[in-house]
Amino acid sequence: MTALTLPPLSLYVHIPWCVQKCPYCDFNSHGQKGDIPETDYIQHLLADLRQDLTHYADSIQNRHLISIFIGGGTPSLFSAQGIHQLLQGIQEQIPFAPNIEITLEANPGTVEAGRFKGYVEAGVTRISMGIQSFSDEKLRALGRIHNTQEAKSAVGLAQDLLGKGLKSFNLDLMHGLPNQTVEQALEDLRQAIALNPPHLSWYQLTIEPNTLFAYRPPTLPNDDELWDIFEQGHQLLLSAGYQQYETSAYAKPNFQCQHNLNYWRFGDYLAIGCGAHGKLSFADGRIIRFSKTKHPKGYMRGEYLYEEKIVPEIDRAFEFFMNRFRLLEAVPKAEFTALTGLAESAVKNEIIWALEKGYLMETQLHWQITEQGKLFLNELLERFLSE
Repeated sequence: MTALTLPPLSLYVHIPWCVQKCPYCDFNSHGQKGDIPETDYIQHLLADLRQDLTHYADSIQNRHLISIFIGGGTPSLFSAQGIHQLLQGIQEQIPFAPNIEITLEANPGTVEAGRFKGYVEAGVTRISMGIQSFSDEKLRALGRIHNTQEAKSAVGLAQDLLGKGLKSFNLDLMHGLPNQTVEQALEDLRQAIALNPPHLSWYQLTIEPNTLFAYRPPTLPNDDELWDIFEQGHQLLLSAGYQQYETSAYAKPNFQCQHNLNYWRFGDYLAIGCGAHGKLSFADGRIIRFSKTKHPKGYMRGEYLYEEKIVPEIDRAFEFFMNRFRLLEAVPKAEFTALTGLAESAVKNEIIWALEKGYLMETQLHWQITEQGKLFLNELLERFLSE
């Protein structure tokens, strides 16, 4: 195997509990029944990390964490004291980079929003709020337990913390909701823009298998309406000073999510918690993907590692471009070789085809996805799939 350059290293932490499961959600989440075993679960997370740092020591080497993302579920069901204990326990095991970004996903409900200040004091530098819509009717259809007023109040709390330990916050907003008109979708977006978040994740609702919506599908906007929503919404965002840097992510200049950038740039990430997925590179040329036990019962018996597999060389081009082409920035050719161990010649025919189709542009040092390439991303990526 060809030696690899070790990329930046992040950490994903999964907290699996929610107050209730949303009908569109296919994440590994579990409705809350009684008290959440916060203290015990944090101890298991730290033991899981300890095990990984030993098991994957050849990969970790002297790398520092550039970002941590605490996702779920609903991590803001945990107390600020618990999050402080978790972050302190992580830092005792692996050093943090000087400007580490630490994101916590939060619900904008009143109880959790009131904890924002405590989370920032615990070390959180970025809060990501699952707003989804500013229509109470649509929120009910989505099974959300907050209302519009609570959402706006939570955003106000985050705004007040900017520059006081909090460096950024994100609003998650969905479009293409059940029975949503183009105007309703754009009005949601206008209300989000008016709140002036540094970062907006604006994405289309999709019906995922094994969700309540999959069993009882709602009526969604048609393809023409979805296109109008995207085209007009995209222009609204650009006019408001947001830059699209990833398929469904928009940010004010210098406010891109560093954790997500590391994912899409084919960086490495440790993963702890129920059902968490990680990816690590080794200097000897191996790339592995691994996942953790999904159900809290098994996980909290200390059965952390569920699956581990080496990414074969034949799949690496597809995996690299599947991530890289989600970003709109140019792809350095040198990174393709450094991070996959493959020579440029391994994808020569696919690149020629993509150039001829107008899906890519090429310079001596970079590949750049085009507007056409974004529209036909699935077709472009399929060319890199191994037979």
